[in-house]
Amino acid sequence: MTSAEAGALRRLAPPARRFLAHRKGVLVRLALWSLAESGQAFLAGHAVARSVDEGFLAGDPRRGLLWLGVALVAVLSGARVVRGVFAQLAGVTEPLRDGLVRRAVDRSMARAAPGGPGGTDRAAVSRLTNQVEIARDSFAGLVLSLRSFVFTAAGALLGLLSLHPALLLVVLPPLAAGLALFLVTLRPMAAAQRRALAADEALGEHAASARAALRDLAACGTGPGVEQRGADLVADAAAAARTLAGWAAVRTAALGVAGHLPVLALLVAVEWLRGRGVSVGALLGAFTYLVQSLLPALNTLMTALGAAGSRLLVVLDRILGPEPEPEPEPEPEPELGPGLGPELGSGPESRARLSTASAPGATAFAAHTAAAPAVELRAVTLSYGVRAEPVLDTLDLRVAPGEHLAVVGPSGIGKSTLTRLVAGTLAPSRGEVRVAGRPVTGRPAAELAALRVLVPQDAYVFSGTVGDNLAYLRTDACRAELDAAVGVFGLAPLVERLGGLDGTVRPAELSPGERQLVALVRAYLSPAPLLLLDEATCHLDPASEARAEEALAGRPGTLVVVAHRLSSAVRAHRTLVLDGVRAQCGTHAELLGRSPLYRDLTGHWNS
Repeated sequence: MTSAEAGALRRLAPPARRFLAHRKGVLVRLALWSLAESGQAFLAGHAVARSVDEGFLAGDPRRGLLWLGVALVAVLSGARVVRGVFAQLAGVTEPLRDGLVRRAVDRSMARAAPGGPGGTDRAAVSRLTNQVEIARDSFAGLVLSLRSFVFTAAGALLGLLSLHPALLLVVLPPLAAGLALFLVTLRPMAAAQRRALAADEALGEHAASARAALRDLAACGTGPGVEQRGADLVADAAAAARTLAGWAAVRTAALGVAGHLPVLALLVAVEWLRGRGVSVGALLGAFTYLVQSLLPALNTLMTALGAAGSRLLVVLDRILGPEPEPEPEPEPEPELGPGLGPELGSGPESRARLSTASAPGATAFAAHTAAAPAVELRAVTLSYGVRAEPVLDTLDLRVAPGEHLAVVGPSGIGKSTLTRLVAGTLAPSRGEVRVAGRPVTGRPAAELAALRVLVPQDAYVFSGTVGDNLAYLRTDACRAELDAAVGVFGLAPLVERLGGLDGTVRPAELSPGERQLVALVRAYLSPAPLLLLDEATCHLDPASEARAEEALAGRPGTLVVVAHRLSSAVRAHRTLVLDGVRAQCGTHAELLGRSPLYRDLTGHWNS
């Protein structure tokens, strides 16, 4: 037995004894019903032997039928026995389930309470649902199968002995060999089950972490590293499952030895048994004991011990055992990109390395493209599917450095798609998208992050200090620059309410508009020369929106705004109108003269 298994058994033995000691009455009633099952097994084979020897072979069919009737009554009484067993079983399994749920809840609450280990217990849901149900079902199956085997085997073996002792000499050796082979598999199967559960929990935790940090991954280009980590965890889980399946195959072989060899041995030894006075009825009774009672009970026992038993040990240890020690944080791996290692980074330390200015190759890329157009689309077409109508169809667009462009149009016309194409997070079906003179499709995230910032409608704010959130894209910003940016956007009351730049930001406690202002200040401080706002001011009031856009337009660089209100188009140098037929670009006055859609939008706005 491994040290982990031995430790688990030592930890579980005292609570198991206490649990069973409080349910002696239920266990006694369960044993009484099981004694009835033992008598049923004894009568089935004994009645068959007597019906043959004393009835049909002796020329007394009535006596033979009488004994067969006894066997039939024994078989039919099994339904009443099973009903009584299950009635008592609930008195053992349901208290176990309730106790495990209480233990899982207490552990999760203790972890979250002040003075506890702290942090999010991502395995708590698994323990409360999947693992508790595994424990209850495994325990119920184990009690049923172990009880059935012990009492059924006792009745069957006693019946074989009553028919003729030589029958035991033939049946017991292969039965014992199969049981021994089966017992050898229990320890490695328990270890494999433990590894499989651990691999499943690790994969689930990684998936939860990755889902919560999708924007971090996209911001710093660490998606491939996290994807590889997920692939490694999937491979580990698959390897654990294969190991478990291999030991299950050995268990199946043991079941074959114990379940089929006794019958074959009995057939081969018929002549030897007949020579020692074993009657035909005794042989038929022996086959009845094996096929109807002993081997089915053995099959159930080996299946339950091999699967349910190992699962029960592992799951109980995970729920009732001590809180696992937290694993040390792994060192970041440089090849995965700035700010995150093989596990998802968090906190100010990891976010401090997300500065786009320090991204590899960023300075050279920006210098090489300084004189090029800020944004250029060349016959860009995008369709979400081979047969789908294009969202953008052969669109040409050129935005000069320092220009302020607004994008307007009905909902679903392709405004957000346009910003994603320019940001390089979406590839066109045809055509080419360039930012600062370089194609963006397929370009490394670090290079793109040095040139553009995309602020979506659902602003991203993370748990940390106010200063960390504002300086997320420019970690070298001093406090004076942060204070100045806060003043420009009118964010001082919020910063003061949170406790200053060193105060803690809890995203759930901020309104959507407050989160947008934090994200806009972050973009304002970014060194990237191109800002893309995809309805990033939709939760602001008109005055706050105008103030934010004026601040961003006054910042050195180019500004592209998907307009939430037509006032954004009026403030812009030019406006791009997407109407699903042909795109038009011009000043506010020009578009009023040549774009019916723009006139309609403006009229609706003026009304």
